[in-house]
Amino acid sequence: MLNLIIRRDPPWIRAVSLLSFMNHPASFTTARDSLPDHEQKQAALSYLSEAWAEARHDGVDGDCLAQASLFAAFAELVKTYGEDAVAKFVEGLPVRVRNGEFSTALAKQ
Repeated sequence: MLNLIIRRDPPWIRAVSLLSFMNHPASFTTARDSLPDHEQKQAALSYLSEAWAEARHDGVDGDCLAQASLFAAFAELVKTYGEDAVAKFVEGLPVRVRNGEFSTALAKQ
């Protein structure tokens, strides 16, 4: 008789696996490759939102998730574009934050 072991890794392990996969470009083309950039970004945000919700459900603190997400995002950007380009991009973030580009709360009336 065949015994199967079903392993359910914690979300952070799945995230690390996903990030390591994302760091190595695939040698094959997928249907995703043909999507326009804005649709790929929308799909990526959907995947991240699901992972975020699962991690919060498993008790991971939102602040820890945010910091880990920022680290992973900046590491990927540096790998893709280089430190100077990312540093220049980051210089514009304070104005964007103050302008409410990242605020999700509705204005109080």
